[in-house]
Amino acid sequence: MNIASLEDDLSQARFICHLLEQAGHSCASFQTAKALLAVLQKSQPFDLLLIDWELPDLSGLEVLRWVRSNIGYDLPIMFITQRSGEEHLVEGLQAGADDYMVKPIRGPELLARVNALTRRQRLHDVNDGQSFELGPYRVDASAKKIYLNGQEIALARKEYDLAALFLRNPSQLFSREVISNFVWNREIPATSRTIDTHLSNIRQKLNLRPANGVRLVASYALGYRLELIEDITES
Repeated sequence: MNIASLEDDLSQARFICHLLEQAGHSCASFQTAKALLAVLQKSQPFDLLLIDWELPDLSGLEVLRWVRSNIGYDLPIMFITQRSGEEHLVEGLQAGADDYMVKPIRGPELLARVNALTRRQRLHDVNDGQSFELGPYRVDASAKKIYLNGQEIALARKEYDLAALFLRNPSQLFSREVISNFVWNREIPATSRTIDTHLSNIRQKLNLRPANGVRLVASYALGYRLELIEDITES
């Protein structure tokens, strides 16, 4: 896995790259946001970005927003920062970060989080644009249809897009901002009931309940995830 580390503290930067390279990854280290963005403006050679929040030129949050606006949501991003307040965690995740780790860096935890993001990305890459199954659910990506126990479920297009997002990425937490950009390609105001209505619709229509091995749950102030209740087969 080719990983970019955006960290202005040289000792921390060396430590991060050493950990990653010892685990078999390649690591490109950047000390300024502008240096990383200069590379990303020309190409997208990375599988994962690890970014600090406090930087000498731009903030990590500004980098995150640039990536989401110009590259999209396929590139996983994790904050590694000293900011430990819940408000910063919420702000980062709502802006589109996939994970958030508070310093001091703990080697085993960092590698575990990187591996988890790698598994998520593999799942997304394999299933994106292809038909796949999750327990009793089958998603026909070419026809934009979802089946439950062999029966087609009538879904509006946005309902399909939303349901496919969760079924393709079980256990992954999605903020409202990420959902709105994935499904509607724009930001949905917090006061709008659009996302809540669509979530309610797919929960009922697809019977996203423990009886089918899944449960659609809200994580207070953070977003939503499709939890796996039991070991169900993915393909």
